[in-house]
Amino acid sequence: MGWLYVLFAAIVEVFWVIGLKYSDSLLEWIGTAIVIVFSFIFVVKACEKLPSGTVYAVFTGSGAAAIVLIDFLAFGAEFSMAKLLFIGLIIVGVIGIKITTDETQETAEQRGN
Repeated sequence: MGWLYVLFAAIVEVFWVIGLKYSDSLLEWIGTAIVIVFSFIFVVKACEKLPSGTVYAVFTGSGAAAIVLIDFLAFGAEFSMAKLLFIGLIIVGVIGIKITTDETQETAEQRGN
């Protein structure tokens, strides 16, 4: 369940970053603030089940990769093979962290067992 919270946090992060850039009205800013709160609620919930360093690394890495890809695809940002390579490295790193983190062992260590 911890990884699901990290996934939700990263997905929601995309929306609040877009909101920070494109919000013009008070209603849009309020919506952006609400999405920021949800994002951090998901991060806190994930940290209850997984090590906080792992959660933070995966949350920021996957969110950043998703934001850059959306920027290319939806907002017409400049594309280069170098950027694609580095996004790929972020994704490989996030997958590597996921594969090498034992959720059961880490949860037991956090509880002091």
